[in-house]
Parts: sequence; C-alpha cells; structure tokens
Amino acid sequence: MSKKIPLRQCVGCGEMKSKKEMIRVLKTAEGEIVLDKTGKKNGRGAYLCNSRDCLLKATKSKGLERSFKMSIPTEVYDNLQKEFEEGFEE
Repeated sequence: MSKKIPLRQCVGCGEMKSKKEMIRVLKTAEGEIVLDKTGKKNGRGAYLCNSRDCLLKATKSKGLERSFKMSIPTEVYDNLQKEFEEGFEE
C-alpha cells in the first residue's frame, strides 16, 4: 500500500500540492506571522507555493487574512517578501 501524500492548498493560487513543495506561513500564539521553513513549529499554518507570484496573489486576494481570520498589516507582507527572497538565495 502506498503512503498517502499530505496535500495542502496554496492561499495564493488555490492549487493543491504536496506539503513538501510548499512554504508554510505560520501564525504564532503571540499573533506574529512568520515563515516556517521547517514546517514543524506550533501555530496555525497556511501554505504558499514556492513562488513569489503566489505570495503576491495571496496579498491581493487577502488569502492569509482569511486563513488566519485576522487583518494583516502591510509590513508583515513586506517581511514575508524579504524572507522569501532570502530563502531563494540559499
């Protein structure tokens, strides 16, 4: 029997992909929004495809706001954008 691959929906484009291909955005207990590179931190997670376009789509469509049921300030998106770009340089 083959192992079931956990699928997650991107809050940007709405595509279903395997968890490993995606980046987890996390809302911590303190209400902070951060990128969870390990995918194992505690908190409410939302998933984004590994592309800048999906982050921009999620920003426009307020996908993260819906996932976390809270309003997200612009600087949080800016920080995510920065973290995203740093993540691609590794």
